Amino acid sequence: MNDITLHTARARRVHHIPAGYVGLYHRDGAFVRELAPGRHELGARFFDKALHTVEVIDVRQRSIVIKNQEILTKDKVAIRVSLLVTFRVVDARAAHEAVADYVARIYEDVQLAARRFLATKDLEAILALRNEISDAVRETVEEDAKGYGVEILRADVKDLIFPGNLREIMNRVLETERRAEAQLIQARKDLEAKRLHAEAELEAETQRRAAELERLHLDLETKAQAAKAAQVREAEALEAALQAHRRRLEAASAEAKAREAHPQLLKLKELEALQVMAKNGARFVLADGAGVPRLLAADRD
Repeated sequence: MNDITLHTARARRVHHIPAGYVGLYHRDGAFVRELAPGRHELGARFFDKALHTVEVIDVRQRSIVIKNQEILTKDKVAIRVSLLVTFRVVDARAAHEAVADYVARIYEDVQLAARRFLATKDLEAILALRNEISDAVRETVEEDAKGYGVEILRADVKDLIFPGNLREIMNRVLETERRAEAQLIQARKDLEAKRLHAEAELEAETQRRAAELERLHLDLETKAQAAKAAQVREAEALEAALQAHRRRLEAASAEAKAREAHPQLLKLKELEALQVMAKNGARFVLADGAGVPRLLAADRD
């Protein structure tokens, strides 16, 4: 236990409690008080006949190993388990008075808790729930340990040992699982590579189609602009033709009005037309009727 009991003689009244320990001071076997680390003088008078004793309790964090506990699992497989228990004394008086040896009591409580828990599990569950074994043992023991002044900090599975033939089988299973896991990882890598390749191809095809659509859009826009320009030119030409026709109509209308207002202009126009025809080699026969020359016929060689 690494605990120290100091029985003091009646003449000696000074006690030293080292760091990391607590002293339980008893006078004639009756508990008086706890002593903190340091120097303590006990007894009030020099001729005090009472017996003064100090039980020194280690309150530092400590650990014990519970080795090679052979346990039969639910599916009748014999396994051996070792546990590492970390604890510390939180109530020195309870640790001293409640049990004869609190370290031995921790050993027994953890041993029984591990047996009870593992006996209800089959081998496969034990392998899968190794961390839960530690938690279950600690939770089972810690409440009882508080009754004798001890706090269970951790209860870890240190070793889990199987029979020889079972170890060989498990090694084969583990090797098979490792190979299967490696194949699964490789398959995932291949699938990821195929996915990336497909995404690259899809991206390239998407860009190609986008470029083709852009080109078609530009072609359509160019053709639309050309058609619009042609329509504008056609409309401008039609407008110009309409304007020329309108001007010709206006000129003809003005000329007709002038002829009506001045008949001599009509005769003048006829003479000008005859001159032009004569220059072109035409022949004319004129008849004088009522004193006004009139075109009767025109012959051409």
